[in-house]
Amino acid sequence: MARKRRDARQQEQRNKKQQQRLIAGAGALILLTALVYFTWQGMGAGQALAPDAVPDPVLGNNEAVVEIVEYGDFGCSACKAWHNRGIREQVLDAFGEQVKFVWRDFPVITPQSPKAAEAGQCAGAQGQFWAYHDYLYEMAGGLDVAELKRTASAIDLEMDDFNACLDDGIMAAKVQSGAQEARRLGMRGTPAFTVNGQALAAPPSFDQLATYVLQASAQQ
Repeated sequence: MARKRRDARQQEQRNKKQQQRLIAGAGALILLTALVYFTWQGMGAGQALAPDAVPDPVLGNNEAVVEIVEYGDFGCSACKAWHNRGIREQVLDAFGEQVKFVWRDFPVITPQSPKAAEAGQCAGAQGQFWAYHDYLYEMAGGLDVAELKRTASAIDLEMDDFNACLDDGIMAAKVQSGAQEARRLGMRGTPAFTVNGQALAAPPSFDQLATYVLQASAQQ
C-alpha cells in the first residue's frame, strides 16, 4: 500500500513537471484541443476525425531548432524501457526551448495497440495525452478496453467524452496516419525516431540527442 501511494505521488509529480514544460505554445494547444472537441461534437456518431484535424501531442517549444519525433506503441516493451530511462525529460531539462518532442502512433506490436493508440489521442483531445501516456507505461495493468477506460478515470478525464471518443473510433484515422507515415519512412519496429526529419538507426541515448541539439544550435 505504501509503495502504491509513493508511486502515485511520483506520478503526480511527473505530471506536474510535464505541464510546466508546455511553454508559451500552451495557448495554441488549448485552441487546437478545443477545435478537435467541437469538430468531433459536430460530427455524427462513428465518424473518425481527419488526421490533419487532430494536433500531434507535443512537449517543448514549437519554434525549437530540433524536432524529435517518436513513433511509438503502448504495447511495446522497448518503448516502455526508453520511457523509463527518462531521456525525454533529461533532454528537455538540459536544452529547454531548443527542443520539441512530438509523438506519432505506430501501433504494430500487439492486437490491442491500435485501440490503445486511439485512447491516447482521445486523452489528447482533453489536453491530457502525456499524463495518459505516462500512466499507461508506468501504472496500467494492460491494454484491453476496460483498462484503457480505467486509466482515463485514474487521471480524471471527462469519462462520457472519453468513452464516446474511444467507442466510436473518433481517432482511428489519426492513428492510421501515424502508422502509414512510419512505414513510408522505412520503420519496421518501435520505438522509432526522427531528428529534424532524419530517421535514426536505433532509439537514441541522451548523449546522442544532446549532440544533435548542440550541432543544430551551432548552425543557427
